[in-house]
Amino acid sequence: MGIIAWIILGLIAGVIAKLLVPGRDPGGCLITILIGIAGAALGGWIAAEVFDRPFEKDFFELKTWGAAIGGSLVLLIFYRIFFGRARR
Repeated sequence: MGIIAWIILGLIAGVIAKLLVPGRDPGGCLITILIGIAGAALGGWIAAEVFDRPFEKDFFELKTWGAAIGGSLVLLIFYRIFFGRARR
């Protein structure tokens, strides 16, 4: 997949992750996009290491989307842990 495909995959994965994790997020749309892109890359890398199979070949493969959404969920949860509370 090319860089544009990873960006689109990350954007959609970030939105899905945000829908799956209830509650308010400290970030807006741009943060969602960045978390999704980073999560897609992280999920693809972890899945490739664990399953010993690269996930970067097919955009429409279910495993690619699962890894991207899973990575986005992990990053979104960490983001909420570190930046979720309002500072006083």
